[in-house]
Amino acid sequence: MTNTPQITAENLISTGAHFGHLTRRWHPNYKPYIFMEKNGIHIIDIQQTMQCLHQAIDVATRTVRDGGTVLFVGTKKQAKDILQREADRCGMYYVVERWLGGTLTNFATIKRSIKRLQQLEKDADTLYQTLTKKEILRLERERIRLSDQHRGIKDMKQLPDIVYVVDGQYEATAISEARRLEIPIIAIIDSNTDPALVDYPIPANDDSLRTIQLITETLATAIIAVRGDQSLKVEEETDAEAEETADETASEGEEAGPAPDVAEAAPDEQTAVEIEEVTPAIEDDKDADEGKEKGKKE
Repeated sequence: MTNTPQITAENLISTGAHFGHLTRRWHPNYKPYIFMEKNGIHIIDIQQTMQCLHQAIDVATRTVRDGGTVLFVGTKKQAKDILQREADRCGMYYVVERWLGGTLTNFATIKRSIKRLQQLEKDADTLYQTLTKKEILRLERERIRLSDQHRGIKDMKQLPDIVYVVDGQYEATAISEARRLEIPIIAIIDSNTDPALVDYPIPANDDSLRTIQLITETLATAIIAVRGDQSLKVEEETDAEAEETADETASEGEEAGPAPDVAEAAPDEQTAVEIEEVTPAIEDDKDADEGKEKGKKE
């Protein structure tokens, strides 16, 4: 089992991960993840966040170790840049622009659209030589549109094995499609979201840019560690095969007669922290662009 990247309750609290929504906007199924209420705002139990995060990372890394893939989904303003960067960093797929209905449930159509994009990118120089300026402009607009829509899944040949989502409410369509196809879902969910909608909920402030960044970076780093272990294993197996081949060649050479010395190849050698006191003043970590109501300090 891959070691989970170090992340502590203090790290999460420092990002505002424990700030939920106004108490009147909570979802009743979220009750197990509520630590307390203060100034009309629910405070999320960071101990639960830590446990759920470790469980989600364990599931994701086991899937990747078995050759599976993860699709990162986050189209809201706070999430899109972070998810694209971290998905690229760990070599996974992502959707950070508008979620197209049928991206998962109608994947055959999406693949045709991606094939069209690849054709436009490949044949542009040759194709444009025989077209008018108006036709070239039309094709360029189509290429740019398809590139924006599919840039994160352009190389995805089949459905992902896990979907990682930021904000269960905002990405309701993506979650609905994944559930229909029985694809496991990991999601950062706030106190206004039903955790039963996803397989591996991570209760946290899904509007805080710093919280999204910390959790997503932690997940991506764990995936990178697993993929690195896989690469090392492949290298070791390759070295072992090379050594075995060299030994067989040497044995055959001894039977046939004297042979040059062959250098013998050798394979390369290669938390839960108690929260003593919740922040006395509730800082407003909710993004105004999402139109959320804000709690005020009493």
